Amino acid sequence: MCQRRRGISWLERMQNVRIAAMLLVLDNYDSFVHNLARYVRRQGHHTLVVRSDKISVDEVEALSPAAIILSPGPKAPDQAGACLEITRRFAGRLPILGVCLGHQIIAQAFGGRIVRSEPMHGVPSSIEHRGDGLFRGLPNPFPAARYHSLVADAAQIPDVLEVTAWTEREPGDPGDRLVMGLQHREFPIFGVQFHPESILTEHGDEMLKNFLDRLPAVEATVANR
Repeated sequence: MCQRRRGISWLERMQNVRIAAMLLVLDNYDSFVHNLARYVRRQGHHTLVVRSDKISVDEVEALSPAAIILSPGPKAPDQAGACLEITRRFAGRLPILGVCLGHQIIAQAFGGRIVRSEPMHGVPSSIEHRGDGLFRGLPNPFPAARYHSLVADAAQIPDVLEVTAWTEREPGDPGDRLVMGLQHREFPIFGVQFHPESILTEHGDEMLKNFLDRLPAVEATVANR
């Protein structure tokens, strides 16, 4: 009788592949996640996309990724699988980028508060920024796509994080501007509330390149498996 071969898990498969730089993309069940991974691959890096509730901190350790990307998603940070735990474990050890929900995960992981905001679904907004970090070399302001109903509370940003971008205030609007970008004061950890991978966002490629430039000096592979 023939024995059925045991299926090879994604963890075993990746451990058997020699690559120069692999970025782990934690998928929070978002339709944009593969666009985000594709942008990274266009910069010459390999990506592994794994659902955030299908991976453990120990499995991330075994993979030894060069960086971690926390994807957008429809829920809140507390419902984003292992993302909060992974962010805390690898802070200071790996570059981390959070997009939309991923941005909120970074804020909450370090003690920030997430609050409700006016829902935005495919709405382009003008984003102002400090001109450093992810925003180095970008026009100020620039248009970016927003898909969210939660934001990091600007009044409770943790001391270890600093605000790097915010919504542009419209003439005659006395309301507070919303936090659109965060950066850790010591570690290469960055968050953006908007979607750099959306076609409605200008200069998304440059933002991702600014993040990838933070990776350890390794030769990127163009032949992604």
